[in-house]
Amino acid sequence: MSHRIAVELSKAYRLLNHGPTVLVSSAYDGTVNVMAAAWSMPLDFSPPKVAVVIDRNTWTRRLVEGSGEFALNVPSREFAQQTLAVGSRSGRDVNKFNEYGITTSAAEKIAAPLINGCLGWLECRVIPEPHIQERYDLFLAEVIAAWADPAAFAEGHWSFNDGGPRSIHYIAGGNFFETGESFDVKK
Repeated sequence: MSHRIAVELSKAYRLLNHGPTVLVSSAYDGTVNVMAAAWSMPLDFSPPKVAVVIDRNTWTRRLVEGSGEFALNVPSREFAQQTLAVGSRSGRDVNKFNEYGITTSAAEKIAAPLINGCLGWLECRVIPEPHIQERYDLFLAEVIAAWADPAAFAEGHWSFNDGGPRSIHYIAGGNFFETGESFDVKK
């Protein structure tokens, strides 16, 4: 497991403020899943809140609706291949953790796992808003715990130093850019 430092909840929004692609992990009724999401954002400072789009056709959506919680995991370039893969296959068809060699650690406050090797982790509890969930596939959640890899986040800020890990941002068609440098991932 990678090392993690606690992130002050009043600073948790900074883990997402720069717009990274995230991995949404979920657990419900003995089943776990992970999907990639390019559309997530911080919403509020205190209590910290986030929004993420989870399409109604995804397996993750079923798990999030059942459990009322999820984790947002912020991957780096080193995790780009798995990010593309989990965003391209359904958890109905394959156990993505086993298929792509993704290891996890237990979250502190939710059942959804935290994905090892990421740069940031936000444990989230859904704020029920059935209208926007149904109409827009948009889930609002309160961040109830937040963690970061000190190699990339220190003193309440991302620290993307030369040669250090950086978050990734999905463009389309298997193309990503990382904070500071663009690259693409082949399927």
